[in-house]
Amino acid sequence: MALASMITQYWPPAPNFTEKDVGPQTGKVFIVSGGNQGVGLELIKMLYPTGATIYMASRSKERAEQAIKDITSKDSSHASNLKFLYLDLDNLATVRLAAKTFADQESHLHILWNNAGIGAVPAGSKTKQGTEAHMGVNVIAPLLFTQLLLPQLRAAAASSPKNSVRVVWTSSMLMENKAPPGGYNLQDIEKGGTTDTHMNYATSKAANWILAVEAGARWGGDGILSVCQNPGNLKTHIYHTQPRLMMFFVNALLHPPKKGAYTELFAGLSGDITEKEQGCYIIPWGRIQYPNPRKDIYDAMEKDKGKELWDWCDAQIKIYE
Repeated sequence: MALASMITQYWPPAPNFTEKDVGPQTGKVFIVSGGNQGVGLELIKMLYPTGATIYMASRSKERAEQAIKDITSKDSSHASNLKFLYLDLDNLATVRLAAKTFADQESHLHILWNNAGIGAVPAGSKTKQGTEAHMGVNVIAPLLFTQLLLPQLRAAAASSPKNSVRVVWTSSMLMENKAPPGGYNLQDIEKGGTTDTHMNYATSKAANWILAVEAGARWGGDGILSVCQNPGNLKTHIYHTQPRLMMFFVNALLHPPKKGAYTELFAGLSGDITEKEQGCYIIPWGRIQYPNPRKDIYDAMEKDKGKELWDWCDAQIKIYE
């Protein structure tokens, strides 16, 4: 990991794109996965006043409904526009159900924030389908969810201003110093991951970036922008499995979740991102990185490692159709 990249992501400059820069979004439809807490919740708080229809995708109906109540109790003017969508990325069956539930209600989707994920869960953890947990929850499930929502994304792109329909994927700075050469090792993934939980997490975050680039290449012709963002080093639930002693030191480097929401807001709505930035990597608190220091991952993508990963994910999905 390059020192300059580490410094600028640990201690980013103030955001240049905030909720004050977002105009009315009436008529737009957004989905934020993991929107009932942390960064996703802070993002929804920023989006709510715009008048957009927002789906808070979460696996906990109770927590999501409480979050919606908290937001709308302070301002009920757009209360009917903020909706709960049941989504559990640990189980591909519920991913399909979530996409169908959304499709039954909406014909268009303008921005999908694939924000939800897990981090550093114990080695050997698996999804309901038996996939290594980080790859299943952070990579395979979001890819399936996005693929199932393509009809709505394409419909929105056909009737919306250029570059406004987007899919936002979520990576992490840990990807830069813990992901294996080329971003991932397929043999390790297929055997259920390594014994290093941080490497397993970093592998999934590198995979998110690789899929973002591959999705841009596949769907760019439909008018869909696909970008990847590292929201930043934040005080969120993702650290709940980590030892207290480690967190005593780590907490000094963490920022409030709202800061990370600025990164996601930029990724979804900034006019600085055009088709020329298809597949770009965005760092805190809303800056396009030129380039990421992991040249080996760029090289791997040039050698069709994005296609290899995409095909592998599709194969896992088809097993459980």
